[in-house]
Amino acid sequence: MPVYEYTALDGAGKNVRGIIDADSPVAARQRLRGTGIFPVTLKETFSKPEQGVASSSVSISNLFKRVTGGELAATTRQLSILLGAGVPLVGSLDALISQATNPLLKKILAEIKESINEGNSLAGSLSRHPKIFSQIYINMVRAGEASGSLDLVLERLAEFSEHQQAVRGRFKAALAYPAFMFLIGSLILFFLITFVVPNITGIFKDMQQTLPVPTLALIGVSNFLKSFWWILLIALVGLLVAAKRLIKTPRGRYLWDAFKLRIPILGVINTKMAMSRFGRTLGSLSRSGVPLLSALKIVRNIVNNVLIAEVIDNAMEEIEAGKSLATPLARSRWFPSIAVQMISVGEQSGELENMLDKIAEVYERETESQIMAMTSMLEPVMILVMGLAVGFIVISILLPIFEMNQMIR
Repeated sequence: MPVYEYTALDGAGKNVRGIIDADSPVAARQRLRGTGIFPVTLKETFSKPEQGVASSSVSISNLFKRVTGGELAATTRQLSILLGAGVPLVGSLDALISQATNPLLKKILAEIKESINEGNSLAGSLSRHPKIFSQIYINMVRAGEASGSLDLVLERLAEFSEHQQAVRGRFKAALAYPAFMFLIGSLILFFLITFVVPNITGIFKDMQQTLPVPTLALIGVSNFLKSFWWILLIALVGLLVAAKRLIKTPRGRYLWDAFKLRIPILGVINTKMAMSRFGRTLGSLSRSGVPLLSALKIVRNIVNNVLIAEVIDNAMEEIEAGKSLATPLARSRWFPSIAVQMISVGEQSGELENMLDKIAEVYERETESQIMAMTSMLEPVMILVMGLAVGFIVISILLPIFEMNQMIR
């Protein structure tokens, strides 16, 4: 449904601005007049493409619009500030809509406002947009509405989102340079083997002598890559597609998640990342008033691992039977003993939320330091591999030349 941005006059003759969704400009004007507002200007801001409508009627830029994590965190913090200042929810949404620069975000906020005006709760309105608002977001808002502390919950949500964005940004920054070096190095080697080497080794064809084994191997690899590089590319793409489809199956997902936890070096990092997500998410939900069992149901999807999710499922069953959270987690090999002990201390002292936050902080720091150490080791390793590959090419080319030189002498 199209969304229109309007400027109008109210009953007192004052200028008002806002956003309204309607089937057409005529319907939008009728709805505004029905509320006692007289529209002056009406402009469509964003509309979703209808089925059967030609794609040429949709702006190309709108096809790639999305709401980023940073935009969502900023909007959440602004909403918490407005609510904390005593501004009503609908009025706060009006303020956010008027200053939103992302057309998709503006449209979503307008739909949320309309849903609230129809009598729905904020959490219920957010649940209509599952691609934008996660389950943890919706459940924390629901708990905030039930406890009457929506502004505080939104502030925690903003902090949670900003922290996740910062952690994700540090990881991407740490991996960006090694990935760039790998790409450039691979392209250079491909260029050397497929274009430079054939031109140089062409002089060996008229030689009436047996070429050294390294030279023959280099020529064979060069001819194969030059003629059949597209087969390797198709095979690589096919392998990636097959692996992606396999991971979507229950058995494939289980094997992939088990591999992620058991692989040397990376397995430890993946386990610590799962622990940091577990602690950060469960702590935020518990502090916002979400019941423990409901929070664990959300957390099992956040950890992004089937094996750890099974441990959480077992923990929920034992909690329903009257046991503590730390007891079933202690029997799992995937939950480190330090994390289990901190959870046990938190349950006994009534400071579980603080202990979960400390668990998240500890494992986030350890994960970041290990990733930084691994990436710092990747750089010299890739340089060494590149050097060995180039050295092999040079030696393979020089060996026949040395043999020719000896024959001349």
